[in-house]
Parts: sequence; C-alpha cells; structure tokens
Amino acid sequence: MAVLLSLLSLCATLIGGLVAVRIGDRKRLVLGLAAGVMLGVVAFDLMPEALEQDDRIMLGVPVPLLAAVVGFFTVHVIERSMALHTGYEDEFVAHQHNHDFSSLGLFAGAGLVFHSMLDGLSIGFGFQASAAIGVAVAIAVICHDFADGFNTFTLTTLYGNARKRGLIMLSLDAVAPVVGAIIGTLVRVPSEWVGLYLGYFAGFLLYLATADILPEAHAGKPARGPLLCTLAGVLLMLAVAALSY
Repeated sequence: MAVLLSLLSLCATLIGGLVAVRIGDRKRLVLGLAAGVMLGVVAFDLMPEALEQDDRIMLGVPVPLLAAVVGFFTVHVIERSMALHTGYEDEFVAHQHNHDFSSLGLFAGAGLVFHSMLDGLSIGFGFQASAAIGVAVAIAVICHDFADGFNTFTLTTLYGNARKRGLIMLSLDAVAPVVGAIIGTLVRVPSEWVGLYLGYFAGFLLYLATADILPEAHAGKPARGPLLCTLAGVLLMLAVAALSY
C-alpha cells in the first residue's frame, strides 16, 4: 500500500514540475510563487517535522534549529567564497551573475530529491506504525509534492542549468518517493538523523528563498503580481499543513 500511494506522489511531483515548465516565461510570477511555497514548506512542514523527529538540545537550543543555521550559512559561504553573487544594482534592476554557478542549482535540486525520498520513507514508516497513520502521511506527501516538483524544476533552471537538466532533476524527484517508500517498508532510520537533515535543509531553502529568489522576483519595475504570488505560495502551504494536521 505504501508503494502504491507513493505512485500518486510521483504523479503530483510531475504535474508540479510541468506547470513550472509551461509558465516559465512568466518568470517573476513563477519565482514569487516558488519563494512563497519554499517559505511555507520551511515554516509549516520542514521545521515542525524536524523538531518532532529530533528533540535533542545543544547549548540550550534544539539541534534542528542549529542545523538550520548551518544550512543557511552553507549556501551563503558557498556563494560568497566562489564570488557567485554580484549583488543588485539601483532601482531593482535585473539580478545578474558573472560566473557559472549551475552546480548550486543542481545541489538545491538534489536536496529536494532527497527530501522527496524522505517523504517516501515517511509513508513506509507510517504504515509500519498503522494503516491510518500511513494513509494520513501519504495524503500530506501527495499534497506538497506538487510544490516539490514545481520547485525542483524552478530552482535547477534558475541557477543556470538547461531545461534538460531541470527535467532530469524533476524525473528523479518524482521517482524518489517511490524509492523511499520501498526502503521505508524494509529498514528503519533513526529519527534523530531525519530531524537533523530536515533542519539543515530548511536553513538551505530559507537562504535561497530570501537572499536569491525573492530579490529576483522583485527585480525590475515594482509590481504587485510577484508579491501576491509569494503570499499565495505561503497560504497554499499553510492550507496543506492545516488539511494534513
């Protein structure tokens, strides 16, 4: 049953990615929506799940929160040390990059693929607990895997990768929950490891959403569209979290 439900997650991921492909020319709106969805995923999905999976405290701070800070600064240090980020000019002109940093897009896409595999693991582990828990987890995964597919393609191509690479990462992201569900029915991963990773990846996504994608979405002539799309993305993920609670 876990594997069958993960196939629905595969379909949701592909649909999300194909939506990103079809409306890719409306870049600012796409990026605004992607940033909002990413912020919603961090706040309503990744961090609550990380804190639930790993309740350890270090230096008076929950370990997943420390991992989130490490994830945030990982991307920041990579960008600054490799001189990937050239900053923004006056009057919100287009965001420019002097160097090839497509590897960062692939890294971000790979992180989403790994996250999707953890989604599949969650489905498998849920069914190990009970059928009701497994179905509930599967519903939540199917709902937000649409956003995962959307973000996987958008992030990969945003950082200079060709559309072909974006489609490859999208395909991997779609298959990942199925692989995770199979593994989740066979082995058990310590919850602390899952929580640590989710916290780290939450910080990673937070940096990309706030330092790169949002400025890109609002570059150029000020407009309400990108802002409304960002709010829509956050509200969408809030609705998904509420429905899956």
